[in-house]
Amino acid sequence: MRTLAAVLAVLFVVYALGAVPAVLAEEGTATVSGTTFQLGESVDAAILIDFETGQVLYERNADQPRPPASMTKLMTEYIVLSRIAEGKLNWSDVVPVSKEAASTPADGSQIYLAEGDKHTVEELYIAMAVGSANDATVALASYIAGSEAAFVDIMNDTARELGLSTAHFTGATGLQEDTVISARDLSKLARVILQQHGETFLKYSSITQYKFRERDKDPMINYNWMLEGNKDVTNFRQYAYEGVDGMKTGYISAAGYCFTGTAKRGDMRLISVVMGTDSMGERFLETAKLFDYGFNNFEMKTVVAPKSVVESVETVKIKKGVKTEVPVVTESDVTFLVRKGVEPQIEVSNVEVLPPEELVAPLPAGTKAGSVTYVYTDGANKLEKTVNLITGEEAKKGSWWRLMFRGIGDFFRNLFKGIIG
Repeated sequence: MRTLAAVLAVLFVVYALGAVPAVLAEEGTATVSGTTFQLGESVDAAILIDFETGQVLYERNADQPRPPASMTKLMTEYIVLSRIAEGKLNWSDVVPVSKEAASTPADGSQIYLAEGDKHTVEELYIAMAVGSANDATVALASYIAGSEAAFVDIMNDTARELGLSTAHFTGATGLQEDTVISARDLSKLARVILQQHGETFLKYSSITQYKFRERDKDPMINYNWMLEGNKDVTNFRQYAYEGVDGMKTGYISAAGYCFTGTAKRGDMRLISVVMGTDSMGERFLETAKLFDYGFNNFEMKTVVAPKSVVESVETVKIKKGVKTEVPVVTESDVTFLVRKGVEPQIEVSNVEVLPPEELVAPLPAGTKAGSVTYVYTDGANKLEKTVNLITGEEAKKGSWWRLMFRGIGDFFRNLFKGIIG
């Protein structure tokens, strides 16, 4: 028995390998704060965020709920787009105009629908998105939910699902003064729309003008004067901004002039919200200041390439493999929106690894094994991003012979540790 124990002890040394810890975490977003950039004093609330990361580049009174006026229609548009994506609604569906829609008050934008008129979902959506038509908006709301009031319930339920804690909708159009939402939550809603329905949404929001009926004398003109497509339009040339392709304006006396906008240049897309300016043109000029600040002062920078090795966690321990550990690498790149001309200071702030019991061979290459969090520091600003760690190669299952001797080795290792203890 002593001889057998000695042989097994030698085999244990040959087969048993040590473990190196690895990494874990979920992808997150970060905030850039403490900037010195300022808008005009007439702006009641504003925010500028990066679409890709959600980083906040500038904010003023961003958490105070305010009437959004017709920017409310962003939620209505989101619900319509979601229903279409789910197959519950089609662009070609014919909508009979309800009495409720035809009775929409005339103290706002409309396309003058009559009860019983029939238009497609697409036609009414364009009237809502381009001309901010309140009657077209109510027609869609009542078609989807049976009435505007029932549709409002859907709006508020959706707001809760999206985590828009300040949002309280009392109508589908934004005409109501008691509909409120913060600039921050509006930027979150805008980002969700672009994430989930970006191509479709921008297809319609970038339309500069649209003739609703053949008999109409003039087309609807998009209230978003900042659209890049207006660069050659004499009346809008001073407002047209390179890269702007959406989103929604708004005005009622309680809200002032408002605008949620988005612009893309190169690989960077920004989202802005401006609330409470004193004139139609001012909301666009203040938005242009935000976009200039973002595009002129920040850039996307990849600080860690995909499939990179983390120095502190090159391998993770596994069970039942030919080997007892497998190499790991980052699943994706780590990219931050950082100030131009500043060399990023990057460090690993947190690493976690899945336990071996959750990493049982065979394991294909690319299996999640943990995560790693990187921190970028620029003065007082700190950004974080977490990416998965994945196996860098396939981990094949060990033969029963190998696993048996490894198990025997583990037994004696634990026995020796017990004796020493």
